[in-house]
Amino acid sequence: MTTTPIPPDPAVPTQRTAEPPPPRRDYTRYLYLAVIVAVLLGILVGFLFPDFGKELKPLGDGFVNLIKMMISPIIFCTIVLGIGSVRQAAKVGKVGGLALGYFLIMSTVALLIGLVVGNILHPGSGLDIDAGGTVPKGEDTGTAAFLLGIIPTTIFSALTSGKVLQTLFVALLTGFALQAMGRTGEPVLRGIAHLQRLVFRILAMIMWVAPIGAFGAIAAVVGATGWKALAGLAQIMIGFYITCAIFVFVILGLLLKLVTGLNLFSVLRYLAREFLLILSTSSSESALPRLIAKMEHLGVSRPVVGIVVPTGYSFNLDGTAIYLTMASLFVADALGKPLSISEQISLLLFMIIASKGAAGVTGAGLATLAGGLQSHRPELVEGVSLIVGIDRFMSEARALTNFAGNSVATLLVGTWSGEFDKQRALAVLHGDDPFDETTMLDDEHDAAPPPTSLEKQPA
Repeated sequence: MTTTPIPPDPAVPTQRTAEPPPPRRDYTRYLYLAVIVAVLLGILVGFLFPDFGKELKPLGDGFVNLIKMMISPIIFCTIVLGIGSVRQAAKVGKVGGLALGYFLIMSTVALLIGLVVGNILHPGSGLDIDAGGTVPKGEDTGTAAFLLGIIPTTIFSALTSGKVLQTLFVALLTGFALQAMGRTGEPVLRGIAHLQRLVFRILAMIMWVAPIGAFGAIAAVVGATGWKALAGLAQIMIGFYITCAIFVFVILGLLLKLVTGLNLFSVLRYLAREFLLILSTSSSESALPRLIAKMEHLGVSRPVVGIVVPTGYSFNLDGTAIYLTMASLFVADALGKPLSISEQISLLLFMIIASKGAAGVTGAGLATLAGGLQSHRPELVEGVSLIVGIDRFMSEARALTNFAGNSVATLLVGTWSGEFDKQRALAVLHGDDPFDETTMLDDEHDAAPPPTSLEKQPA
């Protein structure tokens, strides 16, 4: 007996094989080009129509005000989540302690180098730009008043008062309280992580008006000072590039050679594709999965890589640290209001904490810079508009330095913890065991080293 096929019911949707969604296009490259064009147009307008260029200053001020609006939520979210990542890293004992200790020391060294070079170059001196800011009068600036001013009226007012030190204080309390709560605090941490995504999404939207802010700021400063502005901006850019190069090739290179015996140039050549990827995206986050895979292939055990690399992306931001200190000194000198030594030390301590989590998100470095100035010298915040036009030119150096620092940190911590196979690394670097690009995955690949003693420990 034959059966008649039943036609498909049009009311019932037919099941189709799920197709992978098309890759999302990265439009930030157009933002980069727009900023470059805006800077060139601003320079042209400043030279040809100086009086009109000065009148465009509110465009730059408006963009800075948008950045200032994001300071408190960015600092709160990054600090709270940063302390949460410390809690996760601390669970693994020796490796986590080595990594966190190294990150703290190297971030401080990077900040100090930025301060030293900034004080030697004085890139903003001689500009004497009037930002229109005023110093509050009639306020007690003694030590007692300063310390009492850190305590907010309420725990929520710290996020709305615009006083960055109050936000930092509440963020530290919240982070350590969640750390003490253990597993019961994890839902709150997840909620703050979602809030951070929202904050960074808003920041990404704000960055799309960066070309307008850069155009107005550059036109105003060139109209007011002429070639002096271009010379000062070029000086801080070149000085920043040279400082990053010295930090990577001298300090990190020497440290890597003394601890592991490896040549830094061989390691950088091994990671050449990742550096090109970062150069095209201006973010070290884009190379995170590949760094994990390549460090495992190079001979560092998987547990060490899994601890050091993700934690380093929040706590080991050497390029960002150099940028924050040099940019702060540039803004202060450009406005004719240089920072005293005590203010520089205080700012350094603030940046050690606030710089955590400032990588991988466009505009986060600007927000952290504005936050540092707001906490110490509020009248200098308006000068951040001077950096807007060249921030994108400096972002590549920041990202490349951050990536190099995390690569070296992984090898150093692996060596100190006894979880690094140097012979394998030499074979890989000499080309005897090349990395297979076709099977590269962010969590599994054929070239993974055998289990080590760390993998036998309970989670």
